[in-house]
Amino acid sequence: MWMLVRLVLLALLASLAPAQQKPSTLFQEVDEMTSALCEITGWPVKRKVPAKIITKEEFRHQVESRMKGASTNKEVHAEEVTLKMFGFIPQDFDLAKETVDLVSEQAAAFYDYAKKRLFVLDSTSEGTEQRVALVHELAHALADQQHPLGKYLKKDSPDDDGSTAREAVMEGQATWLTWAYVSKRNGGKAEVSKDMIEKLTDNSGTEGTDFPVFAKEPLYLRESLVFPYDEGMKFQDAVYKQLGRKSFDEIFTRPPRSTQQILHPKTYIEDVKPVDVEPPSLDKKQFRVINDGSVGEFDHSMLLRQFVPEKEGRTAASHWRGGAFRLYEHKREKYPVLSYASEWSTPEAARQIFTLYQRVMKGKWKEMKVSERTADHIVGTGDSGKFELRVKGTTVTSVEGLR
Repeated sequence: MWMLVRLVLLALLASLAPAQQKPSTLFQEVDEMTSALCEITGWPVKRKVPAKIITKEEFRHQVESRMKGASTNKEVHAEEVTLKMFGFIPQDFDLAKETVDLVSEQAAAFYDYAKKRLFVLDSTSEGTEQRVALVHELAHALADQQHPLGKYLKKDSPDDDGSTAREAVMEGQATWLTWAYVSKRNGGKAEVSKDMIEKLTDNSGTEGTDFPVFAKEPLYLRESLVFPYDEGMKFQDAVYKQLGRKSFDEIFTRPPRSTQQILHPKTYIEDVKPVDVEPPSLDKKQFRVINDGSVGEFDHSMLLRQFVPEKEGRTAASHWRGGAFRLYEHKREKYPVLSYASEWSTPEAARQIFTLYQRVMKGKWKEMKVSERTADHIVGTGDSGKFELRVKGTTVTSVEGLR
């Protein structure tokens, strides 16, 4: 899905198409666009991809249908509760509705890798905007013919940090190829310059009146929407500089293991593996696990940046080595309990997270009372119930919501 936050650059690309190009002629350029993408990647076209203009209302209906079909109500509820327990979204937040609203506002076009078709929304401005959106989706379609995207994306749980990293591969590569095509079309190299990347990833102004839904969403949802495109494009560019054309296949055949590898491509090149971490366990007779997954560098950066200065949060999160959570539910009383653990590069880095996480707790709850505190251990109560936060060596753990 191509995001409208890139519109700030479209004025630079007026040479791509006549300003009043009609939708009926848009798809006449598919062969030329596909041929150029093949030249850049070295990939063959295995089949033509049907393309269609659809209304924004049709698109919203498809998004709503996918939301209902992709997960059961229990899974959506568990995801929503997890985000609320961590403090990523407010307690009164309707995750399903807000997700539909947000995606519907941001989309200009999309490629359906299940049906092998692509669609351009009629609300996408004719001319350059539609053409750039179309190139992005053709890049997805071409990649899908080499490395099936559905299989690639569904390798792990949606709550796996590696899943977020693979989404960044998919969207980042398509974004990079789109602007490499633009550069090639305008007579330059089929690459994306450093200056262009800086412009593309400058999201200042995206929270204005043009994007009212995006502007009001919590930081985590806004950044989760932007991350695959911005950081994924930077990642593709870094790997391309190392491997050249081979990079287009490499990041599919050897996927990044974590969002840390997306944020710091050197860790991908060096194949730095995340550390397995085990969250504290609760009594199986009383509690059942309703959700679990990993908590990566991206998640920690978002969590911290909600309650500490951005630079401090990013720097602290960069020392991440592993993280995991389990969301439990009390079998009889049905209340949730969050169990979390994370691993850090040094004891000093872990102790900093231990300190900052207390600020997260204080920030996400209306009231936080501490009943016991030592240098390595803090116990108390918050809005969700009792909590225990500990640091030991390079590991930080917490259990929140006990009663």
